[in-house]
Amino acid sequence: MKRGARLLERCPPGHEGTKLIDIPVTILDASGAIIAWYLPDALTDATQNQSDLEVSASLKGPSSENILKAIATAALRVMHPQQYWTGLQAFASLGDKAGSKKLPKMSETLQYWAMVLNSLTIICNRETPNH
Repeated sequence: MKRGARLLERCPPGHEGTKLIDIPVTILDASGAIIAWYLPDALTDATQNQSDLEVSASLKGPSSENILKAIATAALRVMHPQQYWTGLQAFASLGDKAGSKKLPKMSETLQYWAMVLNSLTIICNRETPNH
């Protein structure tokens, strides 16, 4: 029950009653942090069912992984700044420990894994419910 109480404290119900929203909006919690984006019709059934989709040319090159990491990291910094800074601190701490314990493989691995985002969603063969 503690979790529910904390959630209600952070995101109290509005006093204006139920509203139907049919325009793009951001939903904020009590502290002003973005908790959701609502983008109606951003992905239509026709768009999601296209069979001729192709990866962007800029994401086919050798730096595509770095581009995606930068986008994900920037999005995390905007949407969840506390998680972003905590992730950076964790990487710094891991790097310090690797250096002090003389673990060169760990330091090398951190260079490739250096993205503070810590979750991943996989869509296989573009199979996912329309949303």
